[in-house]
Amino acid sequence: MENDRIVILGAGESGVGAAMLAQKQGFDVFVSDFGAIATQYKEILEELRVPFEEKQHTAEEILNAAEVIKSPGIPDTAPIIKEIKKKGIPVVSEIEFAKRYTNAKTICITGSNGKTTTTMLTYHTLRKAGFNVGLGGNVGHSFAALVATADYDWYVLELSSFMLDDMHEFKADIAVLLNITPDHLDRYDYKLGNYAASKMRITQNQTADDVFIYCADDPETLKVLKTTNVSSKMYPFSIRKKIESGAYLESNNIHINIHLNDELTMSISELALQGKHNIYNSMASGIVAKVLDIRNTSIRESMGDFKNIEHRLEHVAKISGVDYINDSKATNVNSTWYALESVGTDVILIMGGVDKGNDYNMLKDMVHQKVKAIVCLGKDNKRIHEAFEDDVEIIVNTFSAHEAVQVAYHLAKKGDTVLLSPACASFDLFKNYEDRGNQFKSAVKEL
Repeated sequence: MENDRIVILGAGESGVGAAMLAQKQGFDVFVSDFGAIATQYKEILEELRVPFEEKQHTAEEILNAAEVIKSPGIPDTAPIIKEIKKKGIPVVSEIEFAKRYTNAKTICITGSNGKTTTTMLTYHTLRKAGFNVGLGGNVGHSFAALVATADYDWYVLELSSFMLDDMHEFKADIAVLLNITPDHLDRYDYKLGNYAASKMRITQNQTADDVFIYCADDPETLKVLKTTNVSSKMYPFSIRKKIESGAYLESNNIHINIHLNDELTMSISELALQGKHNIYNSMASGIVAKVLDIRNTSIRESMGDFKNIEHRLEHVAKISGVDYINDSKATNVNSTWYALESVGTDVILIMGGVDKGNDYNMLKDMVHQKVKAIVCLGKDNKRIHEAFEDDVEIIVNTFSAHEAVQVAYHLAKKGDTVLLSPACASFDLFKNYEDRGNQFKSAVKEL
């Protein structure tokens, strides 16, 4: 009998979490990864006694599935996915699968930039307010692993557009869309409209009892809202104009009104997260907290004592008057723009890696104003040279984190900032962005 067979493609955090849950629910599970499976995940699968294969996809083992759960990293153009779809086998994301087995409420956060920070801040605020809450999705543990092993009333989930693409029945109780900027366009036929539509899936299946929080200053969000039918209660946030019901900034104070008689106000100087983009992140998170009736004192406290994640504008050290900042998580141009926006002038910028069709134009002004030298860290830096040769006097090529830090150290003077904010993926020289950030940090500590 094959109708209880679930095949999982990809054996990373998401795939192994799905395997744990599928097995717990009594399915006949098989896991297949086209690459090598990391030791930690292999050990979990062996312990569960779930059969798996690596470095290949065996069609006969896969095409007899009742349903396929695919890792968000696998594009629909992959040959095995085409075969699965041709056979009419349904393909879902691990998030969609996990939601079937929990009655918990979900707060789902997406956006091209700031989603991890906002997700972590929201989780921090709920936990401090005494909620029984789990953290998962693109950050922390996979949603399926949490559903399999824990029992939470609420989940704060960071969702990427790739995850949303394979979610059909899923509904977010509270959905947050921070912004839409060009990223991963290689997966969306290089059309921003396709990517925007993908992000808007965060509102799918919502009813009048649900909530949608979005940025009223983001042009792409406003554009796609015109063509999307949203049924939920909408709360916008803005730093440019006054918002009746939502959040806005006025003379350096954030105002959040959901219930008219209980407005939260807070000076931006009290926020743990500094920089313009973080005002947006804090507002979005603050609206979630107000929707859930968390007390103003508790929200203020959480927004004031939050510690940001590793590899996101993480201060590593100050050496001979030079600040070293690790922003390895900046894998797109927009993230690097945000990083430059939040630091001072005289920056030695370490950037480069695998370029996903980046448009460096939006960085030109910021680089011209703030950056005195660029240290390239990647196998092919031609496009960075072409983009910034008129804006920066010194552009140097390096091929390891250690070499990049050494070069930056010699270029920097007291009062400068050395910023690792690559604007690119890391796979040419590193395992992932964490590995890149960790190598940068150990090279700084050797100075």
